[in-house]
Amino acid sequence: MPDIARKIVGDQRGAVLVTGLVLMLVLTLLGLAAMQSTTLQEKMAGNLSNRNVAFQAAEAALREGETFLGGATLPAFDGNGGLYQPAVNVFGLGWDAADSRPYSGVLGGVAAQPRYIVEELGPLESSSMSLTAGTAVSEDTLYRVTARGVGGAGAAEVILQSTYLR
Repeated sequence: MPDIARKIVGDQRGAVLVTGLVLMLVLTLLGLAAMQSTTLQEKMAGNLSNRNVAFQAAEAALREGETFLGGATLPAFDGNGGLYQPAVNVFGLGWDAADSRPYSGVLGGVAAQPRYIVEELGPLESSSMSLTAGTAVSEDTLYRVTARGVGGAGAAEVILQSTYLR
């Protein structure tokens, strides 16, 4: 019996050790790939969430701008306080207190509170209006509201526009 045990032990050359190390290496590489994929997906989900916060902030400011236009009277659109004539390049603005109007509420989870500007585009001219004697001509004015929202980390920025007929 001792000769048989010696013969079995003597024939082993470490094949199990090498096979085990190769399997451990493969499992380690799979684990690292899974971690990188998970990290990337977490970053993408965070960025999407940040963009959604920025979108909601811009939407809130846009609706406030439209509510502002629904008021009884409007101030002069002279370039002060975010009220402009259509010649201004709204995308070149600094979106600070001098260039735009602040959102009146307070939104949590944003790096900066949203802001908006309003442009007076002028009277709406329609070919369907009749200039019949005794009929008043509609004096509707078209406005464009541009709102900017920033996400929670400050990296996401969303700009929305709408037109408003008054």
